[in-house]
Amino acid sequence: MRKVSTFIVLLTLLLGCGSEKTDAPKEGSQAESKKLQIAVIPKGTTHEFWKSIHAGAIKAGRELDAEIVWKGPQKEDDREQQIQVVQGFITSKVDGIVLAPLDAVALVKPVRDAMRAGIPVVVIDSGLEAEVGKDFVSFVATENYQGGALGARRLGELMGGKGNALLLRYQEGSASTDQREKGFLDTIAKEFPEIKVLSDNQYAGPTTETGMQTSQRLLSQFNDVQGYYAVNESSTFGSLRALEQDGRAGKIFFVGFDGSEKLVQGMEEGRIHGLTLQNPFKMGYLGVQAAVAGIRGGSVEQRIDTGVVMVTPENMNDPEIRQVLLPDLSTYLNE
Repeated sequence: MRKVSTFIVLLTLLLGCGSEKTDAPKEGSQAESKKLQIAVIPKGTTHEFWKSIHAGAIKAGRELDAEIVWKGPQKEDDREQQIQVVQGFITSKVDGIVLAPLDAVALVKPVRDAMRAGIPVVVIDSGLEAEVGKDFVSFVATENYQGGALGARRLGELMGGKGNALLLRYQEGSASTDQREKGFLDTIAKEFPEIKVLSDNQYAGPTTETGMQTSQRLLSQFNDVQGYYAVNESSTFGSLRALEQDGRAGKIFFVGFDGSEKLVQGMEEGRIHGLTLQNPFKMGYLGVQAAVAGIRGGSVEQRIDTGVVMVTPENMNDPEIRQVLLPDLSTYLNE
């Protein structure tokens, strides 16, 4: 497990580990005196993760004198609605777009359309099967494969390197969680060969409720389980609720991804044993920064890494981690 100090360094970096830069397209550049309009499009709007991204985007907008227009699909599996949102912002001629694509393939054409219209697009959170520097300006996100690997190592250590585990995936087409799942499975196979993953092909779906239902089916199917891994906020909370109803919360080693008040409470009560933590506030903040730089014709890093760390009951109260685990968003969202 990485030391907290490593995470602090990651959190303080404004530019990621990619060294290549791209001169963002200057079409549609505005005079710096005009208030820029930046559309920020999440995968959904209900989960705490997206609220943190929204707050980070607002912070950057205030600093850069840009108006943040926040709009996303109602459900995190509604690709068509997200495509329509992107198309609507192209039609309304916003100055820039910051997008967390629901689908790595389906959103490629709308993003290319925006770029051709002279609207720089920055992709955040989840990847796109397109060429950064050509089809979009920059990719601002967690190293999701590494996040999955951290989850595997935490769970493998808790299980003593042997036993049976379950993996609950998130949703087909989601590039960010695809990478977490791959990082988890590759690391378990390589570093913990005596751990058997009994199920790795079930998807939680877009909400806590669908995640809970899938988790309940898994738990009823497999009784001899010592470890469980979920790959995002909603699947983690849905799994926690299923484990509680099943009576095995705290008895099965459980590692999840992302943070919220309810997940922190679960860790405090001994029902969650690890949370892979990313920094959505910084993701929103740097996404808007990159978009504004693109609009103004500046040089933008093609890959900006926002950092990842494993949170455990032992380090969860460290001030630096607590600030990211339970950020105070009221300054930005309660206006």
